[in-house]
Amino acid sequence: MKNMQTRVFVVHTTTLLASQIFLKAKEAGMMGEGYVWIVTTSIMNLFYSLNSSVQESMQGVLGVKPQVPESSKFSSTTLRLKKKFADDYPNNTDPSPEMNLYGLWAYDTLWALAMAAEKTGFREQPNSLQNMSSLNSTNIFTTGTSQTGPKLLRAVLDTNFTGLAGNFNLVNGQLNSSSFQILNIDGQELRLVGTWTPLLQSSSQRNGNKTGFFGDKLDIITWPGNSRNVPKGWEVSPSGKKLKVGVPAVAGFPEFVNTTNAANITGLYIELFESVMAALPYTVQYGYELFEISNASSAGSYDSFSYQVFHGKYDAVVGDITITAKRSEYLDFTLPIDQGGITMIQKIRHDGKPHDESFFVKPLRKQLWLTAIALFIFTGIALWILEHRFNKDFRGPPSEHLGLIFYIPFMSLVYSNRERIVSNLARLVLVVWVFVVLILNSTYTASLSARFTIDKLSQNADIDVNVLISNGDDVGCREGSFVVDFLKGLGFHESNIREYKSGEDFHNALSKDEIKVMFTRTPYANLFLSKYCKNKTYMRVGSPYITEGVAFVFPKGSPLVADVSRTIIKLTDIHNISKIYEHWINSTCKEYNPSKDSWTSVKLKSFKLLFAITGGITGTCLVVFLVSYLYNNRDFVRRISNSGTTTWSKLRAIFKHFDQRDPKSFRSKQEVENAPPNLNVRSNADQETPSENAASHPSNSVQPESIRVV
Repeated sequence: MKNMQTRVFVVHTTTLLASQIFLKAKEAGMMGEGYVWIVTTSIMNLFYSLNSSVQESMQGVLGVKPQVPESSKFSSTTLRLKKKFADDYPNNTDPSPEMNLYGLWAYDTLWALAMAAEKTGFREQPNSLQNMSSLNSTNIFTTGTSQTGPKLLRAVLDTNFTGLAGNFNLVNGQLNSSSFQILNIDGQELRLVGTWTPLLQSSSQRNGNKTGFFGDKLDIITWPGNSRNVPKGWEVSPSGKKLKVGVPAVAGFPEFVNTTNAANITGLYIELFESVMAALPYTVQYGYELFEISNASSAGSYDSFSYQVFHGKYDAVVGDITITAKRSEYLDFTLPIDQGGITMIQKIRHDGKPHDESFFVKPLRKQLWLTAIALFIFTGIALWILEHRFNKDFRGPPSEHLGLIFYIPFMSLVYSNRERIVSNLARLVLVVWVFVVLILNSTYTASLSARFTIDKLSQNADIDVNVLISNGDDVGCREGSFVVDFLKGLGFHESNIREYKSGEDFHNALSKDEIKVMFTRTPYANLFLSKYCKNKTYMRVGSPYITEGVAFVFPKGSPLVADVSRTIIKLTDIHNISKIYEHWINSTCKEYNPSKDSWTSVKLKSFKLLFAITGGITGTCLVVFLVSYLYNNRDFVRRISNSGTTTWSKLRAIFKHFDQRDPKSFRSKQEVENAPPNLNVRSNADQETPSENAASHPSNSVQPESIRVV
């Protein structure tokens, strides 16, 4: 018992055996400060009958016994019995012994039996007994059975009165619960320090007193060693030895546990453990021991490693130990110090080839293509309308008009159109269109280039666990970890599970396609991806499987678990845990994320404003031109409108008039010769003569003044 961590002992034995226990405990030094001894009713009831040496060895012991309520009947009976004791033992110099609880119970029991006999009405011995022949038997232990016994028993069970020991009420053949006194042995006396009353428990809870004691708290207790300080109840190192803390000899990543130098073990989990132990409200001495065999490799799985705590080889275990249901059956874990979860990692398989014949249209979304084509046609029609009456290049047979509408906007894509633009409105439309073309061209080129340069996952990139199992693909996991059993639980065959020791082993296995997927704890996965993220070689797949986190391991029932867990919470609140984590796991490399890094087509939303401005300017130029045309030819339009012909005939007349060349576009040869150089001015040689115009367009040879509507 002395070598145990606990310092609280409950003694429930006979008085004779208890006397021997306390005498030996005092010899062993276990009745000093820091120990707590609690005895049950059977010992406390007979305390005054114990030898003085036994009473001296029990100093500071706590005990309980049923409370005997004060009453006039109890006082008078006590005085009468003490007087009779003095008369029977006149030579006894010792003080009269105190009333024994067992004597009080016996006294009340005789009263209950007498009251039951009176209830049944039998005042004399019954004349007949069953099995009377047994009275003549040579077996003196064979007796008869009273025929009135069952009636007497029922009467005793129904008896209820207030006796010397309190209320006498049998429930299921047992005395009903009574109040208990909490007593502290102080010298040769039992000092009352508190009372527990079940009948007041509900009212005490309503009053906020959840201790179950009658009153706010216990009185001051004198503990073993004559101490008034409340004992802690346990010792970290019972014999003054250091705690033996087991550490795995080989860890997956040295950032978590680094045992390269056995004299100086480092790592994230080691520093976390040392910080927690230093923050405890008391000093704990400990030393590390590597869990290894002769070749310095880890001696078995993590289950067998942690099981050494259960066998007593280690007092605690620190490392990448995950909380599992199997381990928690024989171990106690603190609160997690690192996140849990199992993550799948696979090799990124690059795919830069087109998937179909329409690859070249993929840089832009369908809506953007349709809108650009519509704006393309609208710009061509606008340029033709604005230039047709003034520019020879925009004139000709009707078959050429459609070609010009598509030709001019398309050639502006490569800035190689040779047709001159003579009207200012057309120039404005063309400038805006060229600006739009410049942006569209740059966007298309950039998006198409990104299609070939950004790493693209192949179509079978998303790995499904069921597919891996059905295909019999090999998967990898950390050697000796709980992930092995986890994979078996998912349905993987043992032959398809390959175990690796380090991150470098995982890297070699994945790069050589020895395994399809790597299953590992999420903290390992984060560090692995940050280490190999520069070349975007690996990526995580799917959502992590939920598991418990990493924690420190202690024996079952260890008092350190609660204190260490509370300290972890405190260090987390003041951000010490996160600072230590950032010190060891600090990566500035961005992890590859296919949902963010993959190529995407350009959407119409990105060009809405630009297309709105372009369409607005082009439309405004058309409206200005048409209004100017109608205003300048208002007399002609008025005559056509007032004619009595059909609407279709009126429109044909206006179209024929619009198809004619504007007279103001003719310029004399002298004006051409006097024009400054490098101006966009056409000579008379470039102009159509009336005879040529009439020849190419016979219908246009008629002047507006000579048109007669038929």
